[in-house]
Amino acid sequence: MTETVNHAASTGEPPAIRCASVAKVWGAGTDRAVEALKDFSLDVGRNEFVVLLGPSGCGKSTLLYLIAGLEDLTSGTIEGHGVPVSAPDSDRSLIFQESSLYPWLSVVENVTFGLRLRGVSKGERREVARELLNEVGLGGFEDKRPDELSGGMRQRAAVARALAMKPSVLLMDEPFAALDVQTRSKLQDFLIKIWRDSGASVLFVTHHIDEAMALADRVVVFTARPGTIKSIVPIDLPRPRDPRDPKLHDLRDHLIDLLADEVDRAFAEQEQISDKDRIRA
Repeated sequence: MTETVNHAASTGEPPAIRCASVAKVWGAGTDRAVEALKDFSLDVGRNEFVVLLGPSGCGKSTLLYLIAGLEDLTSGTIEGHGVPVSAPDSDRSLIFQESSLYPWLSVVENVTFGLRLRGVSKGERREVARELLNEVGLGGFEDKRPDELSGGMRQRAAVARALAMKPSVLLMDEPFAALDVQTRSKLQDFLIKIWRDSGASVLFVTHHIDEAMALADRVVVFTARPGTIKSIVPIDLPRPRDPRDPKLHDLRDHLIDLLADEVDRAFAEQEQISDKDRIRA
């Protein structure tokens, strides 16, 4: 199923991100080719928070890499604010599962790394870092190294580094996956505040239904590989959202039902691939 929703139509402006009939085949033309995405179409509005939810291996992370310009499309088109995506751009920042901070640099040096490459003066870089680190709750940690921070603190520093470039689109690939439940909840609240303050659009990958419900304006549910859109579920509830809200219980049940068949399909495919690999060996 392919579904396109244009949240920019009412303003006449192009959406922050437009994916049209996107497809990606890894290892195309080889006997190990894998079709990751197929006929995927989606518009993401300006300052919209969209969560991508689906089973492992369904192309969610692949889609982020394509939007970031880190990988080439097999077919289809992707546009950022009406401009075709052909290469990485600081207007689209990708945040990985791990913080990816440079261990030999201080927190402030990590946060301002992109600004340094732009030729921004040291004093201006320091001021930008100070404001952002205060915003993400890391004031006073400017001169610490990444290994002196907790996992949650490192991820906050990674978000500050992304925001230093003032992107209009934040691409987040399970950034809280390795964190404990309490830290994850705190960082979800932090992310909502950052998103509102920055005005950026967010595409957020997760496997967790509760995380999707806490964060999203819309949840895009993927099919098993090759990934395409099975359903788009809007969540028109005020934030912060109370997990005890009966509306969220009904929504959780709906998302579980949507995912159940796709998870079964994904596991069955993985078992088939494992059987083929054993036969080859």
